[in-house]
Amino acid sequence: MIDGLQVIDLKVHEDARGWFKENWNNAAFSFRPVQQNVSMNTERGTTRGLHAEPWDKIVSVASGRVFGAWCDLREGSATFGETFTQEIGPGTAVFVPRGVANGFQALEDDTAYVYLVNDHWSPEAQYANVTYRMIDWPLEPVNLSEKDLAHPELAEVTPVQPRKVLVTGANGQLGRALRKVLPDAEFCAREDFDITDPPQRKWRQYSAIINAAAYNAVDKAETDRAAAWAVNAEGPAKLARIAAEHDLTLVHVSTDYVFDGAKETYTEDDPVAPLSLYGASKAAGDTAAATAPKHYVVRTAWVVGDGSNFISTMRSLAERDIEPKVVHDQVGRITMADDLAGAIAHLLSTKADYGIYNVTGTGDAVGRDEIAMSTFIGLGHDPAEVHPVSTVEYHGDEPHAVRPRRSVLDTAKIEATGFTPMNWRVGLALYLA
Repeated sequence: MIDGLQVIDLKVHEDARGWFKENWNNAAFSFRPVQQNVSMNTERGTTRGLHAEPWDKIVSVASGRVFGAWCDLREGSATFGETFTQEIGPGTAVFVPRGVANGFQALEDDTAYVYLVNDHWSPEAQYANVTYRMIDWPLEPVNLSEKDLAHPELAEVTPVQPRKVLVTGANGQLGRALRKVLPDAEFCAREDFDITDPPQRKWRQYSAIINAAAYNAVDKAETDRAAAWAVNAEGPAKLARIAAEHDLTLVHVSTDYVFDGAKETYTEDDPVAPLSLYGASKAAGDTAAATAPKHYVVRTAWVVGDGSNFISTMRSLAERDIEPKVVHDQVGRITMADDLAGAIAHLLSTKADYGIYNVTGTGDAVGRDEIAMSTFIGLGHDPAEVHPVSTVEYHGDEPHAVRPRRSVLDTAKIEATGFTPMNWRVGLALYLA
């Protein structure tokens, strides 16, 4: 059987008048058609195909019978080049995935072949065709079009490319890390794709959106509220609408700042209780992202990767022999951006249950001062060069956003899917090496 192709039994109600059947039902199939087409075949033996289009379809008949034939032309598919055949009468339908070439032969005169598709035909779309001769047809093929007669052999076919993944926030730490695990994705910086005003795309050619874009200026958000809300709350809502309309998976990256830090450890089921405007905007974004039927809200904390972050700041200070003051009463674990990217790729590839997942470094939870000391040790410096202070002492009279005192997220749920995040101490050592 070709991967993803499904034969569907339809209940046909017959009486003296003829028959009735339900050919498609939105509740029964995870498939959202936008167009229905009918092919009338007046002569038995009429043969069409094999055509692979960049959309999914459900095929059946309204009258007569056909011999359906399919060949997988999807690049990278485990069943590429394999064929499958099935007789289709009124009681049978077949779901044909995008990129699987479809063909049929009418077994009776006046056969009406019907098919639903989930995208509109476009002359710019990528199509692939393969010769009908690779199928052992039950009847002598007749009435083939000139185009169908000219289709190439399998060895000469250009495979259909898989649907794309779009990544926003491409220039951030996570965006850079995602390039390593999803090299074929489409990466968009803000100038390419502003999530507050998403540009038009041929969304049916995508499988997922990873929203790594965010307004991360925690203190500035207290006064720049409209901008923070637009990016962190309204942007995810707009992406969720796109995902819902086009049956895409939305991955939205969130933060520990949606919590107030009063609990020892937070699970995915804990209610949000943000302390800052930044945290409130991210919590609203989580709720908005969850309106997409296929969604992953990935909550993380204290990300360290290619770019400016807490560890890179400590490294810079150590290299310049500056002894920093670092807060001791904000407790958590750093998360390596590469690890976070790997978790996102894992969720998409394994098709884990949709919902919220915590992804942070594992191991002991410590204050930021201890992480700074570990950084200084890793760089060959005396940890005593780091001076612990309270959050109140650190900020003094300067206006600042209130931060959670404890940012420890439970990772049991992501681990149950088969992905175990890296211990933060191991990640730090590798980062400093």
